Amino acid sequence: MAPNPMPAEPISPESLAYALDLAATAVAAVFAGRNLDATLAACWRTHPGLAAASRGAVQDLAYGALRRYGRGDFLLNRLLREPLKDPRLRALLLAALYRLAVRPEDAHTTVDQAVAAAATIGRGNFKALSNALLRNYLRQRAVLEAAADSDPTARYQHPAWWIGTLRENYPSDWEEILAAGNARPPLTLRVNRRRSDAAACLAGFRDLGIAARALDETAILVERPLPVERLPGFVEGLLSVQDWGAQRAAPLLEVRDGMRVLDACAAPGGKSAHLLELADVDLLALDADAVRAARIPENLRRLGLRAEVRAADCRKLEAWWDGRPFERILADVPCSASGVVRRHPDIKWLRRETDLAGFARSQAQILDALWRVLAPGGRMLYCTCSLFPQENALQVAAFAARHADARLAPTGAGGAATRQPGWQLTPQAEHDGFYYALLQKLG
Repeated sequence: MAPNPMPAEPISPESLAYALDLAATAVAAVFAGRNLDATLAACWRTHPGLAAASRGAVQDLAYGALRRYGRGDFLLNRLLREPLKDPRLRALLLAALYRLAVRPEDAHTTVDQAVAAAATIGRGNFKALSNALLRNYLRQRAVLEAAADSDPTARYQHPAWWIGTLRENYPSDWEEILAAGNARPPLTLRVNRRRSDAAACLAGFRDLGIAARALDETAILVERPLPVERLPGFVEGLLSVQDWGAQRAAPLLEVRDGMRVLDACAAPGGKSAHLLELADVDLLALDADAVRAARIPENLRRLGLRAEVRAADCRKLEAWWDGRPFERILADVPCSASGVVRRHPDIKWLRRETDLAGFARSQAQILDALWRVLAPGGRMLYCTCSLFPQENALQVAAFAARHADARLAPTGAGGAATRQPGWQLTPQAEHDGFYYALLQKLG
């Protein structure tokens, strides 16, 4: 994640050029197949002295370039005579085009600093190209942007297959869903009801001049996102960061004191913690990823909660199940994450339509395995952060067809109306997109 070790012209770590350079390296890594969050985390480790403001600038540029990639890619193809061979240069120009879009009043600085950043690539041979391309964009902006609006991928900033799938399954609000996927995500908190309440937390926010409002008894929306360490009560375990849509999961299971509960795909532990905040349950938290599973006890300790945590694939019962059935199971399964792409914009461009079949197979295997460990009369909540029916309603319908002892229980009202089972939440200003289906085992 370091800039070229021998740049043609040194750039200051506090400059926009430096931020553009680091952002370009991150975006280029995504094009090579890497996860954006992991790439940025590596950047922070490599640059431990990077100021908070500079980190924020790098993150904004990288996320923005990827959110707008469909449009930026279209514009570059119109501005270039032939494709760029250097992926880092292409990523740099995408980040610069993003900043020109969101900071038009600062166009001169953006171009100047992008050219300075280009000096760190290819021994400085791309400075003239970068300068000419960005200035050409500014001269032709109106024409180029009008052309982009006529291209679906450029206009909606999602892959064509993604657009088509949403348009088919959400005929009345597909455009709003796509727009939400390009927006900045909200910062939503969950109050640890064992230690505080929304009113007390909001009072602490007001004392510090932090604008926030309650969404329900335990959910708080912070109007202007800021680092969690600055939130009063976070370090002390009064609050957790959790999307309001994700906060619907735990209450749907209706856990009670003494119940034996399984969170089958638990990392990093947000939903496990929520279940423990609701009742004194005997909870086992599993996750197949040992590194991610290690984060669960850390998060629980901050909140003053305890659970048994194990790293195991929930499908391989012989590796973790002791033979005692569970009265409640949360199956927050791996999925396409199509409902949370505003938080992870790299997903839009790394995901392929053919990936959905693989996710669906894994989800079916998880459901069938977990059904074996659910007690008769018990309930299992199937949930995804996906918008695609193959992973949601169609998956649940197929499961019900395979299991005669399964009954779909009500999940409440709200969300997008569908003709299929379950509750589909589409992304809105206050929450991301999620799907829930509550399955009861007869007997």
